Amino acid sequence: MNYLDKAIKYLGYFTAFILGVLILLVVYDATARYLFSTGSVALQELEWHLFDIVILFGIAYTLKENAHVRVDIFYASFSKKTKALINTIASLFFVLPFSLLIIYIGIDFVHMSFVQQEASSNPGGLEYRFIVKSLMPLSFVFLSLQAVSQAIKSFKKWRSL
Repeated sequence: MNYLDKAIKYLGYFTAFILGVLILLVVYDATARYLFSTGSVALQELEWHLFDIVILFGIAYTLKENAHVRVDIFYASFSKKTKALINTIASLFFVLPFSLLIIYIGIDFVHMSFVQQEASSNPGGLEYRFIVKSLMPLSFVFLSLQAVSQAIKSFKKWRSL
């Protein structure tokens, strides 16, 4: 699990880098649009694609860092043993099945986009939209692996308490 944790950590670093690029791109785009009255459809679509990367790849890193959303009002008052059990159950019976479903559905989604050579319908937009769409099942592969890792760690913690 150490290799997986390290890989997800670097995925988080990559996501942070992409977020930095996205911020610079948005600042440039807004400056060009409002100060110089110029703009680019491709640039705006690239912003959305980079935003997709940040969201999709950030999911597994967020789970690894235990920074995901949960009902902390209840969780905070539970014992360490109960928290470990909840984390194990949530990873195995909620996160993992949902991730596998998204992967299963997403593969056909990406395949169809690839076969059609899907591109932007906007004039001047980006081509090869299937590339960004392929990140959806890939990101849930990372999330599935992280969910299994979390479940194993939480189960070991539960047994040791």
